[in-house]
Amino acid sequence: MMGAMGEEVKRDPKLKLIYSYGQGVFFIFINEQGDPKSPWHDLRVRQALNYAIDRQALSDLQTLGASPPMANIVPPAFEFALPLEPYPYNPEKAKQLLQEAGYPHGFDAGDISSGPPYHTLAEGVANYLQAIGIRVKNRPMERAAHLTALKEKKLRGLSSSGSGTLGNAATRLEPYVIRGGEYTTLSYPDIDELYQKQSVERDRKKREALLHEIQRLVHARAMYAPLYELVWPNGIGPRVAESGLGLIPFYYYSGPYEDVRLKE
Repeated sequence: MMGAMGEEVKRDPKLKLIYSYGQGVFFIFINEQGDPKSPWHDLRVRQALNYAIDRQALSDLQTLGASPPMANIVPPAFEFALPLEPYPYNPEKAKQLLQEAGYPHGFDAGDISSGPPYHTLAEGVANYLQAIGIRVKNRPMERAAHLTALKEKKLRGLSSSGSGTLGNAATRLEPYVIRGGEYTTLSYPDIDELYQKQSVERDRKKREALLHEIQRLVHARAMYAPLYELVWPNGIGPRVAESGLGLIPFYYYSGPYEDVRLKE
């Protein structure tokens, strides 16, 4: 029950609003950051993107404020996750960075693509970018087509998506950061080397230090614009005795199905 639907549930005395938690993190893909001819190749432009977004306001709009803003594509509950402070909302800083990068009046950034049911999230990001002069057009896509295009590196501009797969910091980073990763558009030799070292490191503390360093570098180089860790508002009807939400840790949906019960 995203956005206005969640508000309607709260107003209806017959319904209850219950939140479910998983390990999904939404973030903005910067598809052209590996292209030296693209403005997104400049670190200052990618940092401007991060400063331009009011993450808490997006959470308020989409999930009634339940989704905490993020600075990392690795969720905090994952093993080896590094706590990072989200970029503050600072449009003036964003404009300053654009000016330093040679774009005092902004630039045309093409599309920001998205898959359902999260098109309004992409629209919110587009509005914040318009405010600092980065002009983007919303491009809603069917979900399978959007994910396929991301994997095949066919999308330009920006994309709004994320990941909810379980694992640890290493398994979350590999598809998005490491050379040859399923969604990686720009990789760095030093990050690849650190990832290779951690994959064979048997000392837990040393492995953690290597993975923390990778996460620090991903953040410092603004390889993505993390938005928030997704928390879902759900509507529960008056006949429901046990919704099943939350019975399975880190599972957003109602389950196990056998434990879902109606009132006598």
